[in-house]
Amino acid sequence: MSAPNKDFDPVEVTPLRADELERVRDEAVAAVAAASTLAELKQVRIEHAGDRSPIALANREIGALPPQARKDAGQRIGQARGAINQALAARTAELEQLEEQRRLVEETVDVTLPTDRDPVGARHPITTIQETVADIFVAMGWEVAEGPEVEAEWLNFDALNLGPDHPARTMQDTFWVTPASAARVLRTHTSPVQARTMLTREPPIYVVVPGRVYRTDEADATHMPVFHQVEGLAIDKGLSMAHLKGTLDHFARAVYGTEMTTRFRPSYFPFTEPSAEVDLLCYVCHNDPAEVASCGTCRGEGWVEWGGCGVVNPRVLVACGVDPEVYSGFAFGMGLDRTITSRYDIADLRDLWDGDIRFTEPFGVGL
Repeated sequence: MSAPNKDFDPVEVTPLRADELERVRDEAVAAVAAASTLAELKQVRIEHAGDRSPIALANREIGALPPQARKDAGQRIGQARGAINQALAARTAELEQLEEQRRLVEETVDVTLPTDRDPVGARHPITTIQETVADIFVAMGWEVAEGPEVEAEWLNFDALNLGPDHPARTMQDTFWVTPASAARVLRTHTSPVQARTMLTREPPIYVVVPGRVYRTDEADATHMPVFHQVEGLAIDKGLSMAHLKGTLDHFARAVYGTEMTTRFRPSYFPFTEPSAEVDLLCYVCHNDPAEVASCGTCRGEGWVEWGGCGVVNPRVLVACGVDPEVYSGFAFGMGLDRTITSRYDIADLRDLWDGDIRFTEPFGVGL
């Protein structure tokens, strides 16, 4: 901004000349009148009444005038600015009225039509997937078993071949129930129900166990400290990995469709031997060579991890009172939460726990 100049003729400051201010005012008023929507009027307000508008820049030139000339210049700018603001206010009222009339026409609701005022609601997808899985195995002749979520340490670990000094215990991040002498935990998997079943029933045993489990994971898009698993256990004479593979293939096709296939990868679990990780054929790219490299779901692998499985370790059979010389068996476990997120392409696991009815409504009353 230039400094005051007592000898400066205000008539020679172009933005402050009366004819120039009239031109600026007339252009602004014309632009206001031409605006046909509130969005256009907002842009006109910025261009003709904002901090960088001609009228605002002219107002800054007043400081360069001698004191005796500032009053007249200020009056001229005030009159021009007042005319612009008055035009803006009038046009705003007109456009708001037009917008309201448009909305009344476009959003008209016939209130005389009959309607059901009670929302239909929806069941939570975790509940429905648990029941769906149970139905799949009940149709195969299996039974549904349950167990407590606060579990004895022996059943959660020792009976499953994870003794007090077993290094595999560090694989589980456990919530321990106080006092420590109680030797109780929030179950880290549904596998204790396997032990409970073998201790209380005579083979043959075919049970499926859906339920809630707990681990000390930080909550994020792919992990929660509380989640759901489904466990399966079969104990009978002559069972092998072949029976396990056939069972899981049927399970996968029932959940994901008849084209789904599985594969086993060698792995380690204390309670099964041999053990394997179960992978699903990627349900997005289907391991298609033309698409698998760019697939974000399987990250170019063509397969997606689903769960773990194996032949029940003889040590577990002995601990639970089953003769391993007579009987063998297999077991498997999958995460139900991730089964839902993969089946319905849900990016954030936390959506299952937020309690937002807008999330559950699309699932309706069944899967």
